[in-house]
Amino acid sequence: MKTLLDFPILIFIVSFVALWLCAWVGASFLGEYVPQSEQATAAFSLVLTATLTLLGLIIAFSFSMAIGRYDQRKNYEEAEANAIGTEYLRADLLPAAVVPQTRALLREYAHQRVLFYGTRDARKLSEINARTSQLQAEMWELVSRAAAEVPNPLSALAVWGMNDVLNSQGYTQSAWWNRIPTGAWTLLILIALMSNVLLGYATRHLKTRLVMLMVLPFAVSSAFLLIADIDSPRGGIIRVVPQNLLSLVQALR
Repeated sequence: MKTLLDFPILIFIVSFVALWLCAWVGASFLGEYVPQSEQATAAFSLVLTATLTLLGLIIAFSFSMAIGRYDQRKNYEEAEANAIGTEYLRADLLPAAVVPQTRALLREYAHQRVLFYGTRDARKLSEINARTSQLQAEMWELVSRAAAEVPNPLSALAVWGMNDVLNSQGYTQSAWWNRIPTGAWTLLILIALMSNVLLGYATRHLKTRLVMLMVLPFAVSSAFLLIADIDSPRGGIIRVVPQNLLSLVQALR
Protein backbone atom coordinates (compact mmCIF):
# COMPACT_ATOMS: atom_id res chain seq x y z
CA MET A 1 0.00 0.00 0.00
CA LYS A 2 1.47 3.33 -1.09
CA THR A 3 1.68 6.33 1.24
CA LEU A 4 2.66 9.97 0.82
CA LEU A 5 6.29 8.96 1.28
CA ASP A 6 6.12 7.02 -2.00
CA PHE A 7 5.60 10.27 -3.93
CA PRO A 8 8.80 12.33 -3.50
CA ILE A 9 7.67 15.20 -5.75
CA LEU A 10 4.52 15.61 -3.68
CA ILE A 11 6.64 15.49 -0.53
CA PHE A 12 8.72 18.38 -1.90
CA ILE A 13 5.69 20.51 -2.76
CA VAL A 14 3.84 19.92 0.51
CA SER A 15 6.92 20.38 2.68
CA PHE A 16 8.01 23.56 0.88
CA VAL A 17 4.60 25.18 1.32
CA ALA A 18 4.34 24.13 4.97
CA LEU A 19 7.87 25.27 5.82
CA TRP A 20 7.45 28.60 4.03
CA LEU A 21 4.20 29.24 5.92
CA CYS A 22 5.98 28.51 9.20
CA ALA A 23 8.74 30.97 8.28
CA TRP A 24 6.15 33.59 7.32
CA VAL A 25 4.31 33.10 10.62
CA GLY A 26 7.58 33.52 12.50
CA ALA A 27 8.40 36.72 10.63
CA SER A 28 4.92 38.22 10.92
CA PHE A 29 3.59 37.25 14.35
CA LEU A 30 6.34 35.86 16.58
CA GLY A 31 7.81 39.32 17.24
CA GLU A 32 4.70 40.29 19.21
CA TYR A 33 5.40 37.64 21.84
CA VAL A 34 9.22 37.72 22.10
CA PRO A 35 10.79 40.44 24.30
CA GLN A 36 13.03 42.91 22.43
CA SER A 37 16.04 42.93 24.77
CA GLU A 38 19.71 42.12 24.35
CA GLN A 39 19.45 39.09 26.61
CA ALA A 40 16.42 37.79 24.74
CA THR A 41 18.16 38.33 21.41
CA ALA A 42 21.27 36.44 22.58
CA ALA A 43 19.16 33.59 23.91
CA PHE A 44 17.18 33.48 20.68
CA SER A 45 20.35 33.30 18.59
CA LEU A 46 21.56 30.40 20.71
CA VAL A 47 18.26 28.54 20.32
CA LEU A 48 18.18 29.17 16.56
CA THR A 49 21.73 27.91 16.11
CA ALA A 50 21.09 24.81 18.18
CA THR A 51 17.84 24.05 16.33
CA LEU A 52 19.40 24.42 12.89
CA THR A 53 22.34 22.25 13.95
CA LEU A 54 19.97 19.58 15.20
CA LEU A 55 17.99 19.78 11.96
CA GLY A 56 21.15 19.28 9.92
CA LEU A 57 22.19 16.29 12.01
CA ILE A 58 18.80 14.60 11.70
CA ILE A 59 18.71 15.22 7.94
CA ALA A 60 22.17 13.67 7.64
CA PHE A 61 21.10 10.73 9.81
CA SER A 62 17.95 10.16 7.74
CA PHE A 63 19.92 10.40 4.50
CA SER A 64 22.38 7.83 5.82
CA MET A 65 19.49 5.51 6.71
CA ALA A 66 18.01 5.85 3.22
CA ILE A 67 21.37 5.19 1.55
CA GLY A 68 21.90 2.12 3.72
CA ARG A 69 18.55 0.67 2.73
CA TYR A 70 19.20 1.44 -0.94
CA ASP A 71 22.57 -0.34 -0.79
CA GLN A 72 20.90 -3.28 0.93
CA ARG A 73 18.40 -3.62 -1.90
CA LYS A 74 21.24 -3.53 -4.45
CA ASN A 75 23.23 -6.17 -2.58
CA TYR A 76 20.27 -8.52 -2.33
CA GLU A 77 19.56 -8.12 -6.05
CA GLU A 78 23.10 -9.25 -6.77
CA ALA A 79 22.82 -12.14 -4.31
CA GLU A 80 19.53 -13.24 -5.83
CA ALA A 81 20.98 -13.29 -9.35
CA ASN A 82 23.98 -15.30 -8.13
CA ALA A 83 21.73 -17.81 -6.37
CA ILE A 84 19.58 -18.37 -9.47
CA GLY A 85 22.60 -18.67 -11.74
CA THR A 86 24.32 -21.14 -9.42
CA GLU A 87 21.23 -23.31 -9.14
CA TYR A 88 20.86 -23.28 -12.92
CA LEU A 89 24.29 -24.89 -13.15
CA ARG A 90 23.64 -27.26 -10.26
CA ALA A 91 20.59 -28.62 -12.06
CA ASP A 92 23.04 -30.96 -13.83
CA LEU A 93 23.47 -32.75 -10.51
CA LEU A 94 19.84 -33.89 -10.59
CA PRO A 95 18.52 -36.87 -12.54
CA ALA A 96 18.61 -36.15 -16.27
CA ALA A 97 14.83 -36.45 -16.59
CA VAL A 98 14.14 -33.34 -14.46
CA VAL A 99 17.00 -31.12 -15.66
CA PRO A 100 15.16 -29.47 -18.62
CA GLN A 101 12.07 -28.74 -16.55
CA THR A 102 14.10 -27.37 -13.64
CA ARG A 103 16.02 -25.03 -15.90
CA ALA A 104 12.86 -23.90 -17.68
CA LEU A 105 11.32 -22.99 -14.32
CA LEU A 106 14.47 -21.13 -13.28
CA ARG A 107 14.44 -19.12 -16.51
CA GLU A 108 10.85 -18.05 -15.98
CA TYR A 109 11.56 -17.38 -12.32
CA ALA A 110 14.47 -15.07 -13.21
CA HIS A 111 12.18 -13.23 -15.63
CA GLN A 112 9.58 -12.73 -12.90
CA ARG A 113 12.23 -11.34 -10.59
CA VAL A 114 13.19 -8.76 -13.22
CA LEU A 115 9.54 -7.75 -13.51
CA PHE A 116 9.37 -7.39 -9.72
CA TYR A 117 12.05 -4.72 -9.81
CA GLY A 118 10.57 -2.80 -12.71
CA THR A 119 6.84 -2.57 -12.05
CA ARG A 120 5.09 0.26 -10.23
CA ASP A 121 1.53 -0.94 -10.73
CA ALA A 122 0.02 -2.54 -7.61
CA ARG A 123 -2.17 -4.96 -9.56
CA LYS A 124 0.74 -6.04 -11.74
CA LEU A 125 2.91 -6.48 -8.65
CA SER A 126 0.29 -8.71 -7.07
CA GLU A 127 0.26 -10.90 -10.19
CA ILE A 128 4.06 -11.09 -10.20
CA ASN A 129 4.16 -12.09 -6.54
CA ALA A 130 1.53 -14.74 -7.08
CA ARG A 131 3.38 -16.21 -10.05
CA THR A 132 6.67 -16.07 -8.13
CA SER A 133 5.17 -18.04 -5.24
CA GLN A 134 3.75 -20.59 -7.67
CA LEU A 135 7.12 -21.04 -9.37
CA GLN A 136 8.87 -21.41 -6.03
CA ALA A 137 6.47 -24.18 -5.02
CA GLU A 138 6.91 -25.96 -8.35
CA MET A 139 10.70 -25.73 -8.30
CA TRP A 140 10.99 -26.94 -4.72
CA GLU A 141 8.64 -29.84 -5.30
CA LEU A 142 10.50 -30.87 -8.45
CA VAL A 143 13.98 -30.68 -6.95
CA SER A 144 13.12 -32.22 -3.59
CA ARG A 145 11.24 -35.11 -5.21
CA ALA A 146 14.13 -35.81 -7.59
CA ALA A 147 16.61 -35.72 -4.72
CA ALA A 148 14.46 -38.09 -2.66
CA GLU A 149 14.31 -40.58 -5.54
CA VAL A 150 18.09 -40.53 -6.00
CA PRO A 151 19.54 -39.59 -2.60
CA ASN A 152 23.24 -38.70 -2.87
CA PRO A 153 25.52 -35.78 -1.97
CA LEU A 154 25.24 -34.27 -5.46
CA SER A 155 21.44 -34.08 -5.45
CA ALA A 156 21.60 -32.70 -1.91
CA LEU A 157 23.81 -29.91 -3.24
CA ALA A 158 21.15 -29.06 -5.83
CA VAL A 159 18.50 -28.97 -3.10
CA TRP A 160 20.73 -26.66 -1.06
CA GLY A 161 21.09 -24.34 -4.06
CA MET A 162 17.33 -24.20 -4.53
CA ASN A 163 16.99 -23.32 -0.87
CA ASP A 164 19.33 -20.38 -1.48
CA VAL A 165 17.15 -19.25 -4.39
CA LEU A 166 14.04 -19.21 -2.23
CA ASN A 167 15.78 -17.55 0.72
CA SER A 168 17.27 -14.81 -1.44
CA GLN A 169 13.82 -13.77 -2.60
CA GLY A 170 12.69 -13.48 1.03
CA TYR A 171 15.71 -11.34 1.91
CA THR A 172 14.98 -9.09 -1.06
CA GLN A 173 11.35 -8.65 -0.03
CA SER A 174 12.36 -7.79 3.53
CA ALA A 175 14.81 -5.17 2.24
CA TRP A 176 12.04 -3.55 0.18
CA TRP A 177 9.78 -3.40 3.23
CA ASN A 178 12.57 -1.91 5.36
CA ARG A 179 11.96 1.85 5.20
CA ILE A 180 12.84 4.86 7.34
CA PRO A 181 10.61 4.64 10.46
CA THR A 182 7.61 6.94 10.68
CA GLY A 183 8.91 8.23 14.01
CA ALA A 184 12.11 9.45 12.36
CA TRP A 185 10.12 11.28 9.68
CA THR A 186 7.86 12.83 12.33
CA LEU A 187 10.79 14.13 14.37
CA LEU A 188 12.49 15.45 11.24
CA ILE A 189 9.37 17.34 10.12
CA LEU A 190 8.69 18.84 13.56
CA ILE A 191 12.23 20.16 13.93
CA ALA A 192 12.12 21.53 10.37
CA LEU A 193 8.88 23.39 11.15
CA MET A 194 10.28 24.89 14.35
CA SER A 195 13.50 25.88 12.60
CA ASN A 196 11.62 27.80 9.95
CA VAL A 197 9.49 29.60 12.52
CA LEU A 198 12.62 30.74 14.33
CA LEU A 199 14.36 31.70 11.09
CA GLY A 200 11.34 33.73 10.05
CA TYR A 201 11.55 35.68 13.28
CA ALA A 202 15.29 36.27 12.76
CA THR A 203 14.66 37.83 9.32
CA ARG A 204 11.68 39.98 10.33
CA HIS A 205 13.55 43.30 9.87
CA LEU A 206 15.44 42.44 6.67
CA LYS A 207 14.46 44.16 3.45
CA THR A 208 15.06 40.91 1.57
CA ARG A 209 12.82 39.00 3.96
CA LEU A 210 10.63 37.46 1.28
CA VAL A 211 13.66 35.96 -0.45
CA MET A 212 15.31 34.84 2.79
CA LEU A 213 12.12 33.10 3.87
CA MET A 214 12.35 30.80 0.85
CA VAL A 215 15.97 29.70 1.20
CA LEU A 216 15.69 27.32 4.15
CA PRO A 217 12.29 25.88 3.14
CA PHE A 218 13.64 25.15 -0.35
CA ALA A 219 16.84 23.57 0.98
CA VAL A 220 15.06 21.41 3.55
CA SER A 221 12.33 20.40 1.09
CA SER A 222 15.01 19.39 -1.41
CA ALA A 223 16.60 17.22 1.28
CA PHE A 224 13.21 15.66 2.00
CA LEU A 225 12.77 15.01 -1.72
CA LEU A 226 16.11 13.23 -2.00
CA ILE A 227 15.62 11.17 1.17
CA ALA A 228 12.09 10.10 0.18
CA ASP A 229 13.23 9.32 -3.37
CA ILE A 230 16.07 7.05 -2.24
CA ASP A 231 13.97 5.43 0.49
CA SER A 232 11.04 4.61 -1.83
CA PRO A 233 11.78 1.41 -3.81
CA ARG A 234 9.05 2.06 -6.41
CA GLY A 235 7.90 5.65 -6.06
CA GLY A 236 11.05 7.59 -6.80
CA ILE A 237 13.33 8.28 -9.72
CA ILE A 238 16.34 6.71 -7.99
CA ARG A 239 15.59 2.99 -8.05
CA VAL A 240 17.53 -0.24 -8.03
CA VAL A 241 18.08 -1.39 -11.62
CA PRO A 242 18.30 -5.22 -11.69
CA GLN A 243 21.44 -5.25 -13.83
CA ASN A 244 22.60 -8.62 -12.50
CA LEU A 245 19.22 -10.25 -13.06
CA LEU A 246 18.96 -8.75 -16.55
CA SER A 247 22.39 -10.11 -17.44
CA LEU A 248 21.40 -13.49 -16.04
CA VAL A 249 18.18 -13.63 -18.06
CA GLN A 250 20.10 -12.83 -21.23
CA ALA A 251 22.70 -15.48 -20.42
CA LEU A 252 20.08 -18.15 -19.68
CA ARG A 253 18.42 -17.53 -23.03
